[in-house]
Amino acid sequence: MQVILLEKVVNLGNLGDIVKVKDGYGRNFLIPQGKAKRATEANKAEFAARRAELEKQQAELLVAAQKRAEALVEYVLAVSQKAGVDGRLFGSVTNGDIAEALTAKGVQVAKAEVRMPNGPLKTIGDHSVSIALHHDVVVEITVSVTGEA
Repeated sequence: MQVILLEKVVNLGNLGDIVKVKDGYGRNFLIPQGKAKRATEANKAEFAARRAELEKQQAELLVAAQKRAEALVEYVLAVSQKAGVDGRLFGSVTNGDIAEALTAKGVQVAKAEVRMPNGPLKTIGDHSVSIALHHDVVVEITVSVTGEA
């Protein structure tokens, strides 16, 4: 199936690219999410007419993400969890916990934007976590996990 991308999709292409994808991926994910349309002649003509509008919309999203990123540059988030004497947590600090804590501090972050490549944090100490606010805007923050008795 060939589709026209209506926004940048990671590992696939940029706005306006006509790419070939598997039928299920296009039908079940890209088209329902509004990220793409089928590459028919009518849709190509419609896209050509709306291209400037879509580019402006994507540029506005990028600027908004960059503004949010400025608040997070070199940010240190302190999180307290119950821990044993050996420094291991009873449970873990997940992306939901980090997003909740950042939102409580006044920085709007969704759970899906928090990237934890090594999985949930299970030990006391400082850990580096990525916040992906946009495809092109990824900010590293430090999460300092302290133990409670």
